[in-house]
Amino acid sequence: MNAATANMLNAIVLVGMGLWGVKSSGLENSVTPLIPVVFGIILFVCTNFVRNHHKIVSHLAVVLTLLILIALSMPFSKAIGRGDNMAVLRMGAMMLTSLIAFVYFIKSFREARRAKGNA
Repeated sequence: MNAATANMLNAIVLVGMGLWGVKSSGLENSVTPLIPVVFGIILFVCTNFVRNHHKIVSHLAVVLTLLILIALSMPFSKAIGRGDNMAVLRMGAMMLTSLIAFVYFIKSFREARRAKGNA
């Protein structure tokens, strides 16, 4: 797996789980549950740029990935406190894929820096 594939996987999970969360929470009229969906769409658009090693978009994607990872931590802890297992599953899946994408981004940045140093 590479950063672009991890980013696309993360985007798909954010959109899918986010929409599932909106439907299951009954908050269709609220904007807040749509935040992961919007982040997922933006990250999905960034995927081809990441695949083509576009430096600025790759850095934007990693920042958005980190932001969504941090932003999901509060609803995740609240879902655990409520004992809402389905919300814990949804939030956990989104956080896991965001963490995986973040790790692959960092790995990609390190490899690019190493390649630049060897050239």
